[in-house]
Amino acid sequence: MKFPQTYTLQQIATIISSEYIGDSDFPVLGMNEIHVVTPGDIVFVDHPKYYDKALESAATIVLINKKVACPSGKALLISDDPFRDFNKLTDFFKPFKKADKNISDSAFIGENTIIQPGTFVGNNVHIGKDCLIHSNVTIYDDTVIGDNVTIHAGAILGADAFYYKNRPEGFDKLKSGGRVVIHNKVDIGALCTIDKGVTGDTTISEDTKLDNQVHIGHDTVIGKKCLIASQVGIAGCVVVEDEVTIWGQVGITSGITIGKKAIISAQSGVSKSLEGGKGYFGTPADSFRKKYKEIAAIRQVPDLIDKMKNI
Repeated sequence: MKFPQTYTLQQIATIISSEYIGDSDFPVLGMNEIHVVTPGDIVFVDHPKYYDKALESAATIVLINKKVACPSGKALLISDDPFRDFNKLTDFFKPFKKADKNISDSAFIGENTIIQPGTFVGNNVHIGKDCLIHSNVTIYDDTVIGDNVTIHAGAILGADAFYYKNRPEGFDKLKSGGRVVIHNKVDIGALCTIDKGVTGDTTISEDTKLDNQVHIGHDTVIGKKCLIASQVGIAGCVVVEDEVTIWGQVGITSGITIGKKAIISAQSGVSKSLEGGKGYFGTPADSFRKKYKEIAAIRQVPDLIDKMKNI
């Protein structure tokens, strides 16, 4: 998430009441999670295991819970609770805005786009031309939708990320200030749910088609011309490259990449990145060839047991 203007390190420190290390005029351009940070961004880290990753990332401002040596060309914000203060910044730069009508006055609706009754279109939503949005779709604030997009009844675009910190008193939610971005010629089936990014964009690229009841987690990027069948669940921060086919009830864990033109068979569980151009199935998902060998070996077990009895 980029800020509407450049802020100084001192200004940001004042917002969250933190100490800082670095030039008071050090420029701050935005805030992002570590997988999408660029120079000028704030990234937060609250566990020693990830200190080095954050300090060595592209982010030039690190919100951290310990005074450490500040890398050259960077600045630090010292906080007793970086998670809490990252939320403070989200509230400051992306505060919740109450809606007062079904289609916000600040929404842009393109030429020849049809919006059926019962649909909610939030603040600062942009919808392109020649779209068809069926009844009871919910489009949260700041969502961007391209041209020739079809969204079927009951779909929800822009719900919060499923991202919590487990504290002794209960789960603490990381607030979402990102967006959903839908490119041209995308079809979204009935009752699909696409969560917004925490600070960046959850993106569905051109000509991809989602069946009914598909869930896409926060900050996930789906490539072009993908086919995703019913009841697929994709966690946050996943990259699905172009022309991937995912059949029904596949579950995909967070932070992995599915390579171009991969095919994943129904009810597979994907727990690691998969190379493109191959077919996969099973839990954990693996190549067709390897899984067939495993199945063949399992089928031989009863015969092996019988042979052992006769020895």
